[in-house]
Amino acid sequence: MENKKHQQQNKIANWLKTSITARMLMVGFLIIILLIPLSYINSLITERSVRQQDVVQEINGKWGNNVLVYGPILKIPYQTYTETKIYNEITKTYLKETQTQINYAYIFPESLTSKVKVNSKKLKRGNFESAVFTTDMNFSGYYIPTDLTSKDIKSEDILWDKATVIIETSNLKGIKSDMLIKLNNNNYAFQTNYNEDSKNRNRNLDLLESSFINAKDISNNENANFSMSITFNGSQQIEIIPIGKTTTMSMTSNWADPSFIGNYLPNDETKTISKEGFKADWKVLHINRAFSQQHLNKIPNLKEFAFGTKFMVMVDEYQKSERSAKYGFLVIALTFLIFFLIQTLSKIDIHPFQYLMIGLALTMFYTLLVSISEHSNFLKAYVIAGISVVILITLYSKSILKTLKFPVFIGLSLSALYTFIYVIIQLENYALLVGSIGLFLILALVMFVSRKIDWNNG
Repeated sequence: MENKKHQQQNKIANWLKTSITARMLMVGFLIIILLIPLSYINSLITERSVRQQDVVQEINGKWGNNVLVYGPILKIPYQTYTETKIYNEITKTYLKETQTQINYAYIFPESLTSKVKVNSKKLKRGNFESAVFTTDMNFSGYYIPTDLTSKDIKSEDILWDKATVIIETSNLKGIKSDMLIKLNNNNYAFQTNYNEDSKNRNRNLDLLESSFINAKDISNNENANFSMSITFNGSQQIEIIPIGKTTTMSMTSNWADPSFIGNYLPNDETKTISKEGFKADWKVLHINRAFSQQHLNKIPNLKEFAFGTKFMVMVDEYQKSERSAKYGFLVIALTFLIFFLIQTLSKIDIHPFQYLMIGLALTMFYTLLVSISEHSNFLKAYVIAGISVVILITLYSKSILKTLKFPVFIGLSLSALYTFIYVIIQLENYALLVGSIGLFLILALVMFVSRKIDWNNG
């Protein structure tokens, strides 16, 4: 009885050792097991990426946030009247009572020209960095004579001596210069309007309002010219809203990797980008946007029409590491496939523990990649991690396979595989195409090599 049981155990052990089906099941099971450390590596990359975003936000918060300028806008108060009837119990009649309310008309300029000069740099904290800048923004333009009769507002109801100029911005903290507007040769200073600001919190903008201006001149027959300058410390991006009937903006910077954002792109004819920086020009006409030049009672939310430039550190090491880790399953599967074919064709015995060690070495590539890339660039980190893992697996393969040709083949195959994945990571528009062609060629090669295997020996 014991001999029969012992023979049955030997038969199972011999099947596990010699059967191709058993090897395939074993390799597949190990690949599934190795998905566990791969998932932890992906979590590590995500955690470090979130940490980077937190540090970047902290840097930007102290230096200055993104810059959005909405203005300058004329704010002209006017009176409206409502009549109410009050019943008098004594006289048994209705008395009319007139109440006066103050409302506001917001007038956009006929022409708005912005000249923006940006000095950009990188700020580092530990292993993380953010793109910040100091920008000088110069605005000029003019208002045409104000006529509100089309809005059913009589001239005598307008409080010309209580008019002001307002500007909304996303980066009040980052303003580094006194703010004055020159309107018809008169200078007016700005201050924060907290009452109005409470109405604009839904769009995360702070409101600056000038002292009272002599707006009566604007109602005359001549245009009212204005000019103003603002210096910001900011980060990430600069945008303006095209409130001029004709809005033009010219931006120059020493930043070599701009990303033009918003509803409008710069003119291709005048746009230049080089290692020394970029220059871009925009022109937006009133027919290009769906809002008028005069608004009553409230400032419209026009952030959707903003345009400008984004200043970002273009090389995101964590994003590339994450993309690389997504191919971890492919690397492990193809490497195990190579060892499986070598084992099957050469009849060399490879223990499941040795497969597991090879798989863990492959997963170590990604931890090396993430940790080294935090202190260096992605290419150097990729090369160091790749060479380390290829050498480790090649030397380990030599001790397993007892020959030189198979370890050399494995080393060359891994080198080619890591090179192929690096090329895919660098590509964007052609990543799917190149990846599909590469996988097709790998499949064809596997089919060619495995054609002589006797699969019936299972």
